[in-house]
Amino acid sequence: MKLHTHLLAAALAAAVLPAATACASSRPLIVAHRAGTADYPENTLLAIRGALANRAQALWLSVQLSADGVPVLYRPQDLATLTDARGPVSQYTAAQLAGFNAGYLFPNPDPAAPNPYPYRDRPQPLPSLDSALQLIAGRVPVMLDLKTAPDQRLVDAVAAVLERRQAWNNVQFYSTESGFDPMLARHPKARRFETRDATRGRLLQVALEQRCEPPAAPVWTAFELRRRLEVEETFTLGVGATTIPAATLWTPQSVACFRERSAAVGILVIGVNSSDDYRRAAMLGADAVLVDSPAAARRWSLPARRP
Repeated sequence: MKLHTHLLAAALAAAVLPAATACASSRPLIVAHRAGTADYPENTLLAIRGALANRAQALWLSVQLSADGVPVLYRPQDLATLTDARGPVSQYTAAQLAGFNAGYLFPNPDPAAPNPYPYRDRPQPLPSLDSALQLIAGRVPVMLDLKTAPDQRLVDAVAAVLERRQAWNNVQFYSTESGFDPMLARHPKARRFETRDATRGRLLQVALEQRCEPPAAPVWTAFELRRRLEVEETFTLGVGATTIPAATLWTPQSVACFRERSAAVGILVIGVNSSDDYRRAAMLGADAVLVDSPAAARRWSLPARRP
């Protein structure tokens, strides 16, 4: 049987976020997805300021490499998805990217407003990673999502920024591409999530085989609360396929499995964007949740997290 997963939404070592101590009475930490993609133009300094003002407890930022080797914050493959420019980030220098408006297509939350795109009059440049870290100034942990195919140049360029800013202990790396893992391993200070392939495999083993293979050492893991899952079964005469629109792989059983060897295995649940989902993540024992709107998350009510 072959298993293929497809994204429904966009997808922390213990030294960066606290060790895994969540329980049903504790509050998972709020991590601002792309610095709060629902509140402000994503991955901009404006969004970072907004997330901090809305009391986000960590920031998830997307990183790519400019043509002149500067790590910059941007997520999609094409600049046309969010900005007033076209083409990949890698075709432009950091100075050119700073001249593009990352808020060009950000919609006004009020559909009746006379200005449907409020940031066309208030351009938001694509910032460098260096400028973002300078603004954050170590106030909250940072998760860097590497948004390209595995590229040692990107890893080395980010490492140079972290070294210059002395920010290694405040930063954690994540990528959907497992090929980044050996590249990051060349930098002993780099703190990495467990590879997504390993996390997915453990979750599927618990769900489909009732078998548990927990992480061997304390590490942070991340996966969606719900995810589209396609199951293909190969027969002699063909293939049968079943689609599960919103498979839920984080369960009490899978959480217990991940922590079977170490209570310090951290769990970040991706795609938590309602009070009900936040409470569900808390009841499961998640340590952190990835949210699109820190402004909305401020209104989610649970007892304070234990030290």
